[in-house]
Amino acid sequence: MQKTSIILAAVAMFGLAGCLEGDVERGVAGAAGGLVAAEVLGTDPTGTAIAGAAVGVLCDDAGINGCK
Repeated sequence: MQKTSIILAAVAMFGLAGCLEGDVERGVAGAAGGLVAAEVLGTDPTGTAIAGAAVGVLCDDAGINGCK
């Protein structure tokens, strides 16, 4: 049950990431989403948070509609 709520929290966070204005805000949201994903997947939290932050910062540069 706890993994389900963690997954739902991650989905909600990524859904709200499109509402964020700047790269810093999207980076922080991506890092937080990466930490949640690390808990669920059992991976290294530091590496996953860095990857999430990078995705958050660069998603608008990649032309993803939800990040503009």
